[in-house]
Amino acid sequence: MEGKEEDVKLGANKFPERQPIGTAAQTDKDYKEPPPAPLFEPGELQSWSFYRAGIAEFVATFLFLYIAILTVMGVSQGKTKCATVGVQGIAWAFGGMIFALVYCTAGISGGHINPAVTFGLFLARKLSLTRAVFYIIMQCLGAICGAGVVKGLQGEARYELLKGGANFVNHGYTTGDGLGAEIIGTFVLVYTVFSATDAKRHARDSHVPILAPLPIGFAVFLVHLATIPITGTGINPARSLGAAIIYNRGHAWDDQWIFWVGPFIGAALAAVYHQLIIRAIPFKARA
Repeated sequence: MEGKEEDVKLGANKFPERQPIGTAAQTDKDYKEPPPAPLFEPGELQSWSFYRAGIAEFVATFLFLYIAILTVMGVSQGKTKCATVGVQGIAWAFGGMIFALVYCTAGISGGHINPAVTFGLFLARKLSLTRAVFYIIMQCLGAICGAGVVKGLQGEARYELLKGGANFVNHGYTTGDGLGAEIIGTFVLVYTVFSATDAKRHARDSHVPILAPLPIGFAVFLVHLATIPITGTGINPARSLGAAIIYNRGHAWDDQWIFWVGPFIGAALAAVYHQLIIRAIPFKARA
């Protein structure tokens, strides 16, 4: 790095990004920013890959809800914490399933499995509005079906007693606490998604094996550890909606808006932060 002259440019490019010491990084001249996805892409509706991706999102979200909600309900019905996997086990179930499912579906749909992730990537122009809306619909349908299968396995009485694994703001916390937890938790998740899937980072650090699903799943695990005591951890509107629809009790709907507004705000903040601060893309485009 010593002796390397700095390019004098205007705006955000006055001080160019430097290569990390010891890497075989590509330079800015070697990397070309991909064009933003079009807002509307009607041609997608005639492509089998479009529907194939939607089906992958449906199945992945179905499996995610099935494993995650069953784990939550298994802990809830335990007589003692020692008799179940406990809160850490719930966090591992959520994070582990996201790791596995993102790994399985990333090459087909991108492995979103979460409307908040889809929304954040849409704001960053990584996918079209057409695809974003389709993904969110399929994710919600998959979540409803996954929660429905859990109810069928548990039986009506046990399912009602365990509150269907639905999300609530827990006793002792305010609505503001719950909303803040969901915003920050989703920010952590979506920020990790952007960082783990950044094409420029992969090009720059191509010699470093980076498995994107691993940090994403680990982020989900850590956020659950922090926020399960507050909201049960949503950070995924489809997960919260699916459990609420199948459980379908008044108190399951009272806080439902928190599990949509919070994640969408968190995702939007993560998208803006990554594009504006981490990558400085708008400034580079004007340079």
